[in-house]
Amino acid sequence: MITGFLKDVFIKQKFILEMSKKDIKSRYLGSFLGVVWAFIQPTVQILIFWFVFQVGFKSAPVDNFPFILWLISAMIPWFFISDSIIGATNSIIDNSYLVKKIVFRVSILPIVRIYSALFIHLFFICFMIIMFAVYGYLPTVYYLQIFYYLFASILLVLGISWITSSLVIFLKDIGQFVGVLVQFGFWLTPIFYSINTVPEKYHFLLKLNPAFYIVEGYRETFIYHKWFWEHPLLSLNFWIITILLLTAGTFIFKKLRPHFADVL
Repeated sequence: MITGFLKDVFIKQKFILEMSKKDIKSRYLGSFLGVVWAFIQPTVQILIFWFVFQVGFKSAPVDNFPFILWLISAMIPWFFISDSIIGATNSIIDNSYLVKKIVFRVSILPIVRIYSALFIHLFFICFMIIMFAVYGYLPTVYYLQIFYYLFASILLVLGISWITSSLVIFLKDIGQFVGVLVQFGFWLTPIFYSINTVPEKYHFLLKLNPAFYIVEGYRETFIYHKWFWEHPLLSLNFWIITILLLTAGTFIFKKLRPHFADVL
């Protein structure tokens, strides 16, 4: 069941990419700066946090790394995860006119929104690499595993979005619920704080959060220089959760898909 859904994604890559480009343009259609707004908002948010915590509170370096680098290495992957989930949740409702087309594979609409967020995320990865270089930290071979964490992130948010995008059609409150969960997830994921500041007996709870795996993975890529296979149990936990989400997402989407047009 999962393989059939994922096969559609791989087969229709060109079509999905084109739709993603149009999706980004349509969201900012009519505004003076256009798609530039997609990059301005996260950049301003990072600058605000940098000013508040490093300039205002004079946050000390974390593990001998400038606080701003330590912060953005976790915030940037979180932006991708949160933007993907929120955008993909509303992807079918926002494109309801396509649902009634018999030949159209509605299951690709969430991935279109995920790819839209991915384009912006790739820009911020380059931005982050430049920031590290400005501070004197040049690229290393560990940067190659960014592709692994990108792949892992996409599958994670795809599983979640197949669930939320299908349920929100029947339960409108799901959209608001997802927004609240994303806000909770931000603070339950070690982005502004190190896991070492949390009592050790609670570490396993934080590690159950799949976003923790991605965020820490980016930090270990850019800062701590560790490979993902150095944490086999953490990797196993992440992939079990991700596969379960993909399985549940595929099942729920397939069961509810025949009723989409009637409700919309």
